[in-house]
Amino acid sequence: MNQLQQLKQHSTVVADTGDFLQLARFAPQDATTNPSLILKAVLQPDYAPLLESTVAAHQSASLDDIVDQVLVRFGLEILKVVPGRVSTEVDARLSFDRDATVARGRRLIALYEQAGVARERVLIKVAATWEGIQAAHELEKDGIFCNLTLLFAFCQAVACADANVRLISPFVGRIYDWHKKSQGAAWDEAARSLSNDPGVQSVTRIFNYYKQHGIATQVMGASFRNVGQITALSGCDLLTISPDLLAKLEAADAPFERALGGDLGAAQPAVTYDEAAFRYALNDDAMATEKLAEGIRGFAVDAGKLDAMIEKLRTR
Repeated sequence: MNQLQQLKQHSTVVADTGDFLQLARFAPQDATTNPSLILKAVLQPDYAPLLESTVAAHQSASLDDIVDQVLVRFGLEILKVVPGRVSTEVDARLSFDRDATVARGRRLIALYEQAGVARERVLIKVAATWEGIQAAHELEKDGIFCNLTLLFAFCQAVACADANVRLISPFVGRIYDWHKKSQGAAWDEAARSLSNDPGVQSVTRIFNYYKQHGIATQVMGASFRNVGQITALSGCDLLTISPDLLAKLEAADAPFERALGGDLGAAQPAVTYDEAAFRYALNDDAMATEKLAEGIRGFAVDAGKLDAMIEKLRTR
């Protein structure tokens, strides 16, 4: 039994890609996308016709409307391959606008429903800013399930649970990146691997806290740099994994044990955050503050590039 097969015995495996032509090989349950992954896909010749036909079909619509049509078109293609859900992300440039995020999330769901897809098969992906979390709270009241992304801090996870969001995506690799860079020459790769990896430790803490307190929000580890980070989180509710790492898991057969879900560790007292406490806790975590800002900026840049590609197609 290869490691991908082993992993599927412990966690729901999700493909982290916009490249739906790769999905069938790995048979994931769900798939996630983001602006960078969609941009990467549309730059490939295989996907150029899909982008061009979608833009042509909505030539007279606003740019924002066309972008949403493109995102949903990719989501529809992905849903032909995966039996579960697809995550479609709200424009990162709305990360600090609660009302605009709610409106965009509702519009994305409406487009899926117009195409005959039940809203239960879609997760609206939103950055885990305070405004994003409050927007997700409103969307969840409408039966629109949300995936809170760019999550690096414990306070973000707690606020998401308080907002009753369906799923969170705490980032492993970007936390690892930050600590490795900050320690420089003092970083000991072997000593900070597997369960000692700072990204793995962050997700483990959140997962154990949720299970200790009976929180229904699902935890989906995300942003992996190596197979060791993935196997160290086996047993997490879901794990969203890039195609290259899925291939490495498929090619390996070394056995590994379930890591999460047995011993939940020391009891963690229940906590909650109002807006002021949330903002202070996030500000107090240099890693989370920097990586959240960096992530939003990066996704916003790629969203702008996608806008430019669509605008060029529309006006040529």
